[in-house]
Amino acid sequence: MAESRKVNHPENDPEYVGLNVNKGIEQPEAVNADSVYRFLKKNKKTELTVEEYCEGILQGNRTILSRAITLIESNNPNHHHIAQEIIGRCLPFSGKSLRIGITGVPGAGKSTFIESFGSYLTSLGKKLAVLAIDPSSERSKGSILGDKTRMEELSSDPNAYIRPSPSSGSLGGVARKTRETILLCEAAGFDTLLIETVGVGQSETAVHSMVDFFLLLQIAGAGDELQGIKRGIMEMADAVVINKADGDNIHRAKTAAAQYRNALHLFPPSPSGWMPQVMTCSSLQKTEMNEIAECINKYFELVNENGYFKERRSSQARFWMFETIDAYLKNSFYQNDLVRFNLEKLEQVVAEEKVSPFVAAQDLLEKYFNAIGNR
Repeated sequence: MAESRKVNHPENDPEYVGLNVNKGIEQPEAVNADSVYRFLKKNKKTELTVEEYCEGILQGNRTILSRAITLIESNNPNHHHIAQEIIGRCLPFSGKSLRIGITGVPGAGKSTFIESFGSYLTSLGKKLAVLAIDPSSERSKGSILGDKTRMEELSSDPNAYIRPSPSSGSLGGVARKTRETILLCEAAGFDTLLIETVGVGQSETAVHSMVDFFLLLQIAGAGDELQGIKRGIMEMADAVVINKADGDNIHRAKTAAAQYRNALHLFPPSPSGWMPQVMTCSSLQKTEMNEIAECINKYFELVNENGYFKERRSSQARFWMFETIDAYLKNSFYQNDLVRFNLEKLEQVVAEEKVSPFVAAQDLLEKYFNAIGNR
C-alpha cells in the first residue's frame, strides 16, 4: 500500500526538493471584541476641560479650535453648556478681525473666488479663516461639506483655516452658531474672516447681520443682468463683483458692471456713507484680486473714521442677543412635555379643519405658560 502511494505520488520523494512547501507569513491575530475594545480605548480622544479648550484656542491650536466649533454645532445639551463657557472666556480676545461676507447666485463661482482671493490675502501675511456654510438636505439633513475639496490650494495654506459647516436648515444656513464660531476664530488669532453663504433665501440677511463688509458675487452672460438685481440684497451690498471676466466673457462682464453701476445710483445712500463699488474679476486666472482688496481697505478706513464700524458692531451684538432669546424661547416651548403631548392632537384637528390654526396655537401657548408658571 505504501509502495503504491509512493509510485502514484512522486512529489513526495526527497529528490524533488523543489516541491517543498514554504512556511509562509505569520497570520495576524484574529479580530475579536476584546482587541477592538483595546484599539478603541487606545485611540479614543481624551476629553478636554474648558481651561484646556481656551488655552488651546488662544494659542492658535487648530485641532482644539475645530473640536470647540464641533461643540458649538452639537445639539447635545451638555455640549451646549461647555461651548457657552468656552465662548464666554474667549470673548475678551475676539472682535479684532475684519469680517467679510460673500454671497452670490449658485454658479457664480463663490468657492473659486474665495480660494483665489483668500490666497491673495495670505500672500500679504494675513491669517485667514473661511467659514463655508454647506446647504443641508431637506430629506436626510446631511451635508457634503466639500469646500475643502473645492479649495484645494487654500486648504494646504498654513495661514488659512477652512471650516465647512452644515446649514441644518436654519435661516438659509446661517444663524447663531456661525456667529459664535466667528468669535472663537478671532480668539485663535485670525485677523480676516470670509463667511460664504449658500446664496439662497434669507441667508444673505443673516450674514449681513454678522459681517462688516458684504460682497455680492455675480456673473455675466447668463441672461438679463438686471434680473439679478434684487433690491434687498443690492441695498446690503458694499461691493458687487462680476466674476468669470475672462476669455470671450470679458466684454459681457464689463457691460454687466456698467449696468450695475447705473442701477446702484438709484438706491438711497448707505448709512455708512460708502458708495458701493462695482468691479470685475476672474477667479480662475486670479486677476483683479488686488483691486478688490484695496476697495475693502478703503471701506474700512472710511467706517473707522466716521464711527460707523463701532456703531455697526454694537448694533449686531444687540441683534444677536434678541435672536438668541427668540431661539431659546422656541426651543423651550417645543421641548416642554405638555406641549409635546398636546401638539400632535392639535395638529390633527387643525388638519381636519375642526379648529382654527390661530385658536389651536393660542390654546397650546396658554397651556405652556400655565405649565411654566406653576413651576
